[in-house]
Amino acid sequence: MAQNKGEKEKSAPVKSKTALREEEILAFWQEKNIFQKTLEKSAPKGEFVFYDGPPFANGMPHYGHILAGTMKDYVGRYKTMRGYRVPRRWGWDCHGLPIESVVEKEIGLKSKKDIEDFGIEKFNDIARSKVFTYVDDWKKVIPRMGRFVDMENAYRTLDPSFTETVWWVFAELHKKGLVYEGFKSMHICPHCGTTLSNFEVSQGYKDITDISVTAKFELKDEPGTYFLAWTTTPWTLPGNVALAVNSDIEYVKIKIGNEKFILAEPRLSVVKEKYETLEKIQGSDLVGISYKPLFDYYQDADLKNKENGWKVYAADFVTTEDGTGIVHIAPAFGEDDLNLGN
Repeated sequence: MAQNKGEKEKSAPVKSKTALREEEILAFWQEKNIFQKTLEKSAPKGEFVFYDGPPFANGMPHYGHILAGTMKDYVGRYKTMRGYRVPRRWGWDCHGLPIESVVEKEIGLKSKKDIEDFGIEKFNDIARSKVFTYVDDWKKVIPRMGRFVDMENAYRTLDPSFTETVWWVFAELHKKGLVYEGFKSMHICPHCGTTLSNFEVSQGYKDITDISVTAKFELKDEPGTYFLAWTTTPWTLPGNVALAVNSDIEYVKIKIGNEKFILAEPRLSVVKEKYETLEKIQGSDLVGISYKPLFDYYQDADLKNKENGWKVYAADFVTTEDGTGIVHIAPAFGEDDLNLGN
């Protein structure tokens, strides 16, 4: 058949000698069932338990999976050569937002309320039918990278037996007093209505130039004298319940006009007005001093541990690299803040 004008002749890609050699070795492993034989051979040191965190089943493998899988593989191989029996069972993570997002887009849902209106049971049925879309692709990639792992007897997090096992483990931990209820400051996804993992938050992290403010907090027993606290999140100031200083830092009390201010001595450079230095104060001597709340909307509320609020506390995360050496603490808005608040 004559070739059309302008049509370029295409040839099949030529595999390198390395790739051909790899395929030859893989074929030998599969033909001789080498992985299974490593499990059947004598294991004088017993069994080495290897837990393999499962990937999501509804996406293609990427570089991160290949990298982590390679490291997992050489752990198993090393322990096998050291005399252990190392079963390596593959798993599929079927829960969570990845599959939810796929189904939402497919049926045109815009919010979590839409899922409830659509019907949770129907939604779950669709998710269950879609979650293993790429399993066959995984079964090609993982063996091709040379990894020894049992993919045919994989566990699946959607199986009732798996869920029941997780609940059993949790119950046993609870019986032993190893489970406690607490609070953690987390970022929220407004669309999903769930918290975001630290990894998800850090993915969007970048340095920016932001507006900051320096707020003054009047000492309760010394009217006209203020702690100066610098913050890049002024929207958290209504949640302020404490101030933090570093016990090892030296602070100063200065006078500007008729007002007095307290800040870290190494941060005096931030003061742009003419001032008079009145005294130096060790950070540890500021701990326990009470100040007036910036906002009075809950000063009459019957709050638990209210007597501990609006005081100065010591914290080793306070530095003099920027700001005033005094940190405003709002436990509802930050991890360090919440830890100090607790």
